[in-house]
Amino acid sequence: MVIATMSRGDDRLAARKGQKLNMFTLCDISKKGARLWGTKCALVFGEQRTSYEQLELDVVAIASTLIKMGLEPGARVALLSENSDLYIKVMLGVMRAGCVPVPLNYRLSAQELSVIVDHAEPSLLVFDTISDILVRELQAKTSIRHWRCLDKEWQGKASFESEWAIAETATDFPVTEENDLALLVYTGGTTGQSKGVMITHRNALSAFTSQIFHFNFRPDDVACQALPLFHVAFWPTFCHLMIGATTVIVSRATPDDILQTIQREGCTNLNLVPTVYAMMLNEPRLPDYDVSSLRLLSYGGSPFPVPTLRRAIEVFGPIFAGGYGLTEAAPSVAVLGPEFHKLDDLDSHVLASAGREMSCVEVRAVTPDGRAASADEPGEIMVRGPNIMKGYWRNPELTAEKVKNGWLHTGDIGYLDTDGFIYLMDRKADMIVTGGENVYPAEVESVLLQHNAISECAVVARPHDVWGEEVCAVVVLRDGYEVTGEELRRHCKVNLAPYKTPKAIEFWSELPKSTVGKILRREIRNTIKSEK
Repeated sequence: MVIATMSRGDDRLAARKGQKLNMFTLCDISKKGARLWGTKCALVFGEQRTSYEQLELDVVAIASTLIKMGLEPGARVALLSENSDLYIKVMLGVMRAGCVPVPLNYRLSAQELSVIVDHAEPSLLVFDTISDILVRELQAKTSIRHWRCLDKEWQGKASFESEWAIAETATDFPVTEENDLALLVYTGGTTGQSKGVMITHRNALSAFTSQIFHFNFRPDDVACQALPLFHVAFWPTFCHLMIGATTVIVSRATPDDILQTIQREGCTNLNLVPTVYAMMLNEPRLPDYDVSSLRLLSYGGSPFPVPTLRRAIEVFGPIFAGGYGLTEAAPSVAVLGPEFHKLDDLDSHVLASAGREMSCVEVRAVTPDGRAASADEPGEIMVRGPNIMKGYWRNPELTAEKVKNGWLHTGDIGYLDTDGFIYLMDRKADMIVTGGENVYPAEVESVLLQHNAISECAVVARPHDVWGEEVCAVVVLRDGYEVTGEELRRHCKVNLAPYKTPKAIEFWSELPKSTVGKILRREIRNTIKSEK
């Protein structure tokens, strides 16, 4: 949904003159917040509290600093940091300057980050103290022009926060339109290589408005933002800023930190991946915390095992809501509301579903021959709506392959029942979801195959009680070579994030293959699961 800030007469006049229309975009969130909610608290981080008025002042100061730095509209600004209030301020300030935030996953290795940075070509990288060592490694691998540490002096330059605190306020900012690029969010691909998802202001606002409606967010809400802001999981913070609510930011999503925050701040809303909810349920001190303020617990990122979900409902009550989405949809696709999270309800079987399509999208399943699947008939899940990405950054071929006639091909196999509930059956790309993080087998396999002892390998998911899935590698050694699983794990850790490094490595004499020599992953997965 896009809201015009001009009158209809002014709108038509601007159109006749060929001027850009001053449409409501993400750049305007803090501006509108300052005007409507003033001194009300917008962000909380530790002891730091930021009002809507102060948020707008910081956003303007950051944007002014970037313009003085020489960044042109459309320039990319990479962010490498743990969650904080400064992270959100920088994101909004970057957009106000007409630039594009590029959130980076601080869990990645310097080698992995350098590939993304070389592809995105940011003019500036903003990072926090925690990322200092990683940034020094990255600095030797990339040619980024500007580097700024958020919270301390670095290489002779004052902290970025200190820099914008004394910035001379710019008097003019670029005009941003709804179809301009708002965010460049990197996500893994079926080949194991990261791809930059281009999200426009229209994409994001369409998704956020739909989420506000379906999750029934309210101005008196106090949301807990615990999931990493480098993922598209930043959506709850933006949604709550749009309606004048308060967001409490947690640096890392540990059960104890989350529970302490809920109790201290009286949080009403929380969005997590199922893995973290499972960890909270296993927290021995859970009964000691006062979480009575909670009214909505949303989840997404991976399927919620029904037995664990039922246990969560028993502990926290029927206040859960599930979301199914993907970065390319910013991320709205489907929702399973609290009304379907009742254990004694006749419709409780839908707990195994991904919910029904959100108001901003159409969802359908399509068979391999291109026919719309009938009810309960499996097919590839496809999505269409104003929230669907503009495309993949500098990859028109992949964009054309994934988005056809406005329909996004999700790569998920599933079906819709007669009531419109979506049931996911498998992931077309063999992706592994471990603790809410996506791991693509080809990426891990390419690293393993760099070891001289390995002839061939396959990486698959193995069920895990806490993480949902864990990375398991099956390898075949070259004749005459010997190597241990721990040696191979150390080899992987050099070039892969810890969550991508195989937790289990099995040695087989050969891998099952089809008649044309293709490795049969399904057989390998079935064998691994039976061993578990």
